[in-house]
Amino acid sequence: MAERQFDLTRDTLAVVFLFALIAASVWILWPFLAAVVWATMIVVATWPFLLTLQRWLLGKRWLAVTGMTLLLLAIFVLPFSFAVVAVAENFNEITAWTTSLAHFVMPLPPDWLGKIPLVGARMTSSWHQFAAMSPEELATRLSPYLGVIMRWLAGQIGSLGLLLAHIALMVIIAAVLYATGESAAAIALRFGSRLAGQRGEHAVQLAGQAIRSVALGVVVTALVQALAGGIGLAIVGVPFVVMLTAVMFILAIVQVGVAPVLLPAVAWLYWTGDTTWGTVLLVWTILVLPIDNFLRPVLIKQGVDLPMLLVIAGVVGGLLAFGLIGIFVGPVVLAVAYTLFTTWIEEDEAIGRTNEKPRTESP
Repeated sequence: MAERQFDLTRDTLAVVFLFALIAASVWILWPFLAAVVWATMIVVATWPFLLTLQRWLLGKRWLAVTGMTLLLLAIFVLPFSFAVVAVAENFNEITAWTTSLAHFVMPLPPDWLGKIPLVGARMTSSWHQFAAMSPEELATRLSPYLGVIMRWLAGQIGSLGLLLAHIALMVIIAAVLYATGESAAAIALRFGSRLAGQRGEHAVQLAGQAIRSVALGVVVTALVQALAGGIGLAIVGVPFVVMLTAVMFILAIVQVGVAPVLLPAVAWLYWTGDTTWGTVLLVWTILVLPIDNFLRPVLIKQGVDLPMLLVIAGVVGGLLAFGLIGIFVGPVVLAVAYTLFTTWIEEDEAIGRTNEKPRTESP
């Protein structure tokens, strides 16, 4: 009896020590956790490209890893670096522009505004109300928002700098994972097998397929749509093209789309009297907006066969629950849960059909 009590105490202390060790490890690695998760998602999604590049480079892994690392730097670090530099260099200009809004005198609304169906008359009436205000009244209306805008801009510069540091760390970790990917995948498969046998291995493989689906369907679509929108902005001469392209990329990833950037740019061109380029950008916007409607489903089907509603719910829900990293985590969790659930149902139905006895007709 005393020996059983001693064994129970030892086992309890061992479990407590194990959990304490895990908690301490997570606490120590917490500053790097987001970068590690990001790097893992990116490496899993781009692993086929690494193998293809390695074959092109005569089987040299270090050359392929170098090429993929430079590609990640070009995709992630350079645009955000340009955005930070653009905001920092034009901060005084942005400040002067926001300050000048307090003394801005609105002109009369254009004729075409009232011809817009449903909302044209209301927009024209509101425009006339603001245009009838004196500069002092307009300044009184706008002054509470100017300080908020300036504080927001200053905060965004610091946030972009911190995000750039996280991205640089993510690229370094991704380079290490590219070099040791096979061993890391073997460990993940053994861990899944240890937890749930063959189903555990299947869950690990499914997670990798879901990551590739999200990367292809969400990220690649957002990148294509943002680049197309950025090309249009650059052609018509809209300022801050790099920063606006980065904003469009983020908005497309969170399933908002690029319309909140392109449509105000069209309105700005018409406002400044450049109707020709405004029309060109409007036509280009009409072509760019539906890209995600047909490109995203095609790319998602290349990974796993998931319902589109499930992917969108995972992206939006993951973003709200975990932040930017939830864009990948949310769909992966839902994809694994959905597939395991459907597999469990199908197995149960198959067992039921196997155990069902054939009927014999009575004479």
